[in-house]
Order: sequence, then structure tokens, then C-alpha cells
Amino acid sequence: MDKKILFSLRGVKKYFPLKKESVFQKEQLFVRANEDINIDIYQGETLGLVGESGCGKSTLGRTLLQLYPATEGEILYYGDDPTGENPVDLTKLSKEQIRKMRKDLQLIFQDPYSSLNPRMTVGQIISEGLRSHNIFEKHDEVSQAYTLDVMNKCGLAPYFVHRYPHQFSGGQRQRIGIARSVALKPKFIVADEPVSALDVSIQSQIINLLLDLKEQENLTYLFISHDLSVIKYISDRVGVMYLGHIVELTDTAKLFAHPMHPYTEALLEAIPTIDVENKKKIKILEGDIPSPVNPPVGCKFHTRCVYATDICREVMPAMLELEPGHFVACHHPLGMR
Repeated sequence: MDKKILFSLRGVKKYFPLKKESVFQKEQLFVRANEDINIDIYQGETLGLVGESGCGKSTLGRTLLQLYPATEGEILYYGDDPTGENPVDLTKLSKEQIRKMRKDLQLIFQDPYSSLNPRMTVGQIISEGLRSHNIFEKHDEVSQAYTLDVMNKCGLAPYFVHRYPHQFSGGQRQRIGIARSVALKPKFIVADEPVSALDVSIQSQIINLLLDLKEQENLTYLFISHDLSVIKYISDRVGVMYLGHIVELTDTAKLFAHPMHPYTEALLEAIPTIDVENKKKIKILEGDIPSPVNPPVGCKFHTRCVYATDICREVMPAMLELEPGHFVACHHPLGMR
């Protein structure tokens, strides 16, 4: 059975203008957070997005939801079109039109402390979206029962409903944030590093909760993280980002067994291990990430790549499908030389 596309991103760019340093500066400079992103996201999958801090992962997730308007490109959404022939381009919608689609497209924030309103109870936080989209009335008994049901699915006790966020631990707060997103029965959720601020023991609970909700509610995730072990556990496919570009995209098993981009190889070699028998030496990726304001010419990774040649310094590599379902943007892909 063919996979159904839920999102199709074509040539998506997101630039943030920088304030001019003086009145005499003529050229407008930009932070090039996302550059020419071309990916498809399929219904029911978890697409992992991994890369170093500052590579543009979170920006891509928020641009996908149009929390940040795209500078260029198309973001085609097929969720309201079962035939797949007439997708909606989110970049063309007005604020009012995109607001009506918010219940289908939700976000789980990274920080469980700052993402919850401290003046609202758990019940009010979870039901706020339901009232905003006129799904339930403010003091409806059905609404209260539904809120308690969502809390139960997310591992929150019923007596939490009248408590405030400051009374909870980080893991419980993240469960509240997840419940707030899931309550609207969305089709797609961007999980923006939802476990990076939590203890390791709590991380596994939250990840298993997300997997359970995916099966129960038929959800599709874009899971953003810099932790490759988390990405390996939860993702069906993985996209590797570097300096605003997707440099490799393939199934999770293929990526970890046979990485083809030197940057992916460097990320995998930097993972610490507790396997004493097969202990490997950790290789640290040397050098600093170039400035996204003035990125290098050619391949963006050539300043830190041990395999770089003259063509890497001059020509930007195209994203090619070197194996079925394995896309790589590299002049010298690993295992293909």
C-alpha cells in the first residue's frame, strides 16, 4: 500500500532580517535559518529531525506550522483532501484561515516550565483550545468529562484538574502540554525537543506516552531532537540538518547502519557508549559551525569535513536518491566512492 503524503515542502526558506548596524549600511543582512528545504511527511509516521544546536530544526517546525511565515517556497497540506489532488498551500492562507486549521496542527514545546500559563489551572489549560475552536461551551459538563478523559490518557490523575502548573514536576508539566495538544484531536504534531529538559528516567515515560498516543489517535509527528538515541527509538525516518539544509534523509535503520553523509557519520561517532566489550573511541567533530548570516560557498559542511575536495568548496551538492528512499546531499557520499 502506498504511503499517503500529509505534508509536502518544496523550496522552503526562512530568513530573519538583522537590524542594520548604521544608517550607512546599504546591504540588508539575514540569518538564513532554513535554506531550500524539500521533504515529504507521510501520514502516520514519525519523522525525526536531528542536528547540532542552531542548525534550524525548531525554525523549520514552526515555519511548517506557519508560526513563522515562510520567506519562500510552498508548504502543501493534504490533510483535508483525501484524494491528494488539491492540497492547501499554508503559505498562501490568511491569519484567519490558518487559525481555523490550528486544531489539526499542534505543537509540543521544549520547555515545560515556560510554556504553561501560571495563572490557569490544568483543566483551564487543556480546555482553552476546545473553547477557542467552539468545540465545547465554557461550563459544559461534557467538556469537563472530556478534559478528564484526555488527562487520563496522558497519565494525569483527575484531582490534578484544579491545580496550577507550579505544583507539578517537569515531567508532569510536559504531560499537561501534551494533553493540551492532543485534546483537539490533531492530525499532525510538531514535538520540539519535548524531552530535552527532563531527567533520563522521565524521558522514557514521555517518549512511550507519545508512542501510545500516536497509535490511539492515528497521529503524525515531526520529532525534533539533538539526541540520536531518542531519535533512533521513536522515529520511522530521520532527516539530518546542517546550517539550514537537509543533508541526509532516510529510514532510521538505514541511517544508523549505513550513514552516507560525512556529517551524519560524525554525529554517530560522537555518541557515548556504555558497552564495555565493544568500547569505541569517541570522535569529536572539530571546528565551529559557520555563521548562518554569511555561510560558506559550496557545500556548507566543507569547512569541517575530512573528505572535502575542491568541488566541495565551489559547488553546492544536490540532494540525490542514491539508494531507494535514501537521499543524500554530498559530492563524496560514504560507501559510494
